[in-house]
Amino acid sequence: MIQRFIELGEGYSDIYELLLIGNTMKDRVEHCLAFHTIKNDEPRTSVAIVMKPTDPGDFQPIYICLEGIPYAKEKESKRYEMFKQLAEELGKPVIDLNVKPSVYFSEKELFYQHLIGILRMNHFIPPLN
Repeated sequence: MIQRFIELGEGYSDIYELLLIGNTMKDRVEHCLAFHTIKNDEPRTSVAIVMKPTDPGDFQPIYICLEGIPYAKEKESKRYEMFKQLAEELGKPVIDLNVKPSVYFSEKELFYQHLIGILRMNHFIPPLN
């Protein structure tokens, strides 16, 4: 199985694309994820939706808006509230995970491999065949 992050952007206007993907393919959405981190001394959140694998093809996309959403538990941003509303409409809880920021890694691909490892280890996506 091929599992790959598809980066839509940082979540400013491209969050609407993520929401549209989730609403359009409701039956394929497996998980709604929020990756929380501290980037440049500011709490940031990446929101993502994990899709069910394609059949045929065994391709499992994970659409993500990377580290563009400010995050504060006491006052959530409008974009994060919209993502939570999508998750609620889909009947999926938002899975919150604290991770290292992407700038911690020398290449963005290494960052995504790190996230895939976390998701596999926590059984949110299946292991390699």
